[in-house]
Amino acid sequence: MRIVVLVSGTGSNLQAVIDAVKSGELDVEIAAVGADRPDTYGVERSDEAGIETFVVNFNSFETRAEWDTALRDKVLSYQPDVVVSSGFMRIVSEDFINAFGGKYVNTHPALLPSFPGAHGVRDAIAYGVKVTGCTVHWADAGVDTGPIIAQEAVTVLPEDSEETLHERIKVVERRLLVQTLADLAAAPN
Repeated sequence: MRIVVLVSGTGSNLQAVIDAVKSGELDVEIAAVGADRPDTYGVERSDEAGIETFVVNFNSFETRAEWDTALRDKVLSYQPDVVVSSGFMRIVSEDFINAFGGKYVNTHPALLPSFPGAHGVRDAIAYGVKVTGCTVHWADAGVDTGPIIAQEAVTVLPEDSEETLHERIKVVERRLLVQTLADLAAAPN
């Protein structure tokens, strides 16, 4: 299974995937890693691993639609079986998702459908939940919607801050993403 991974930040989920591929735990080919802005640590991580990288800078386009089309075309050039949104903080269009047969995997630091959006961890703490977690799902044109592939719960501790809870969720999220990709790679077409 060929994947293209999209990142916006540090790429800790990406690093988990890279490490799992290198160790033989995950049988996928990372065809490329792309970012929506230059100078992300995620791109640096992939460069260090010898993986081809690209940037389709959101700020270089006059409209979101132009950026979305450029990103779609760049990702399509790698012929991925699955596109992985790994901390990619941009919403892509339905046309983008459809270009890959709906095979666009997203991770989210909450138990969807609860707490969608960019602040899932903060929102969970503010609401006062005792359990949150992470979700891996097939993305669709909505914000953190689409069929759920896998979820895992994480207990919210009384002393948790947004940062400490998010760090514990990220540990689970990395493992869940690697396992989900392994399951997808092993599944018959």
